[in-house]
Amino acid sequence: MPSGFGDEVDAIVRVSGLVQGYGRANVLAGVDLEIGPGVLGLLGPNGAGKTTLLRTLATTTPPRSGTVEICGTRVASERTARKARRGIGYLPQEFGYLPAFTVYDFVRYCSWLRGVPGRRAHEATVNAIAAVGLASRQKAKMKALSGGMLRRAGIASAIVGSPNLLLLDEPTVGLDPAQRLEFRGLLRSLENTAIVLSTHLVEDVAAICDNVIVMSEGRFLYYGPPRELAGIASADAPGDSPLEKGYMTVLTGNEVPA
Repeated sequence: MPSGFGDEVDAIVRVSGLVQGYGRANVLAGVDLEIGPGVLGLLGPNGAGKTTLLRTLATTTPPRSGTVEICGTRVASERTARKARRGIGYLPQEFGYLPAFTVYDFVRYCSWLRGVPGRRAHEATVNAIAAVGLASRQKAKMKALSGGMLRRAGIASAIVGSPNLLLLDEPTVGLDPAQRLEFRGLLRSLENTAIVLSTHLVEDVAAICDNVIVMSEGRFLYYGPPRELAGIASADAPGDSPLEKGYMTVLTGNEVPA
């Protein structure tokens, strides 16, 4: 079983025998995973199962079979899912919002959905907005934001209230290079948080991830530190960096680590 970033007792997520899919097709079959504090990157082509895994961990899609435990709560019903969600921050690729909401309204509403206590909600909202560099725009309408600002507001909605588990699906889409550097710094500052980052940007994985999973067709082809993935690169593999070459080596099956 791929294990997380410390001793088993430190695991924030425990998944065993997870089967997940849509219609008659299984997307994930028999996934085992433990995740502790730190940043875990998910790499893989479109359709690999990354978003399905994130949605399952976010409790938006109940598993077909297997067990999912988040922050000590086994997710087995809507009641237990609601309890687990209090400790989960989730940013999907496309997130909904009311255009007339201000940035503050949107992030404050998300804090309410997560169950952040009312006495903490205002401070948590202001801090999350400041963390993504939108303090000067917190009164701006969501409909007036640029694509990059919308993405930053989405990140604020995911981190508000300091969740134990942070799930981010392509969070840097629409961010310019400087904003991506700020985003990396933000993730590094989040202590005692399990962060799962799905991305197509290998350089983000190299910069901030403690471990990385390479997925294809719902299976884990590789789990381990980025430096070890770079170290198994075939000389003739496509890619502009050792990590890209290692990723393509695993993905094409030229070498699959034991």
